[in-house]
Amino acid sequence: MATRKPVKRGFGQIRRLPSKRWQAFYTGPDTALHYAPTTFDAKVDAEAWLADERRLIASGTWAPLKARPTVTKSRSTTLGDYAESWLRRRELKPTTRTHYRAMLDDFILPRFGTQQISSITPLEIADWHYDLGTLTGPTYRAHTYALMRTICRSAVADDVISASPCRVPGAGRSKRVHQTEPATLPQLEAATAAMPPRLRLAVLLAAWCALRSGEIRELRRKDIDLKNGVIRVRRGITVVGGEKIIGTPKSEAGIRDVAIPPHLVPVVRAHINEHAQWGRDGLLFPSSDGTPMPSSSLAWHWEKARTAAGRPDLRFHDLRHTGAVLAAATGATLAELMARLGHSTPAAAMRYQHAARGRDAEIAARLSELANGAT
Repeated sequence: MATRKPVKRGFGQIRRLPSKRWQAFYTGPDTALHYAPTTFDAKVDAEAWLADERRLIASGTWAPLKARPTVTKSRSTTLGDYAESWLRRRELKPTTRTHYRAMLDDFILPRFGTQQISSITPLEIADWHYDLGTLTGPTYRAHTYALMRTICRSAVADDVISASPCRVPGAGRSKRVHQTEPATLPQLEAATAAMPPRLRLAVLLAAWCALRSGEIRELRRKDIDLKNGVIRVRRGITVVGGEKIIGTPKSEAGIRDVAIPPHLVPVVRAHINEHAQWGRDGLLFPSSDGTPMPSSSLAWHWEKARTAAGRPDLRFHDLRHTGAVLAAATGATLAELMARLGHSTPAAAMRYQHAARGRDAEIAARLSELANGAT
């Protein structure tokens, strides 16, 4: 079997070898080709290696692999020491860093922290992964294993170990526990009407523009372009350790311009005139003290509204799912869905396309009802 042609990218190239493993390489500032020191089980790991190399070039700290000092090649390096070094060198969002820190402290370091990383065996990892199933839920278990696998693969790239011991098939993936049923248009209308007037637009933006709660609560007058019918998503609110943090969206793709459906433009204009703070930096959804509304306040009102609409199971975040399915039902392509939702990978956006296709029979039935009515 021939090696597949490299996948063209903005930086570097990735190709799948006959062994089914992935190889990554790029042209460095010295105009020479530089290959990853190891191949990868998953394409995402090859992409992560290229991203690390690109950051080194951007920061001006890049050097050819052979000229770089490794973290250490001593067989006495512990998993705990290497994991701390790995975490310190990563550029992460506060919420992601806190999530990684918790998984390390709760489940990884207690088991492997003092053990030499070179001595950890695949069997030990398999036993640890099995035990995780009795300590936490399936999603957190998958996240924890995925973090351990990423750390070990980085150790391979840093020449600390020769091969990763994390080889449990499919352990880094989890099935969705919460199966989301999109809101119907009548349910959406009923839930919106049950909200206080100053919060009705929040429901509509979540559903029709697929915005996240943190993005909605940080919207300001300067982010709304009613002339062109666009919302400029540039910031979001997250809570880390009880502290409210305002920063950029969770990924670069989250910084985006979202077109407002024309039927919603008058509603947005009326809300701004009646409920928004004054000035370009005026919040669209301020709390009583003038700061962005806490998620708990929005959730309190939403709980009553969803019950009134007959959907006590519908979380506020599910409105974003509803908006994504509605967008997919219009025939939006995968790339268009990714851009509208602010997704950096196709996987999540594909779920909404599948959900929209799953409603095809219902759509066909309704088309027949329209045809019979017209007749």
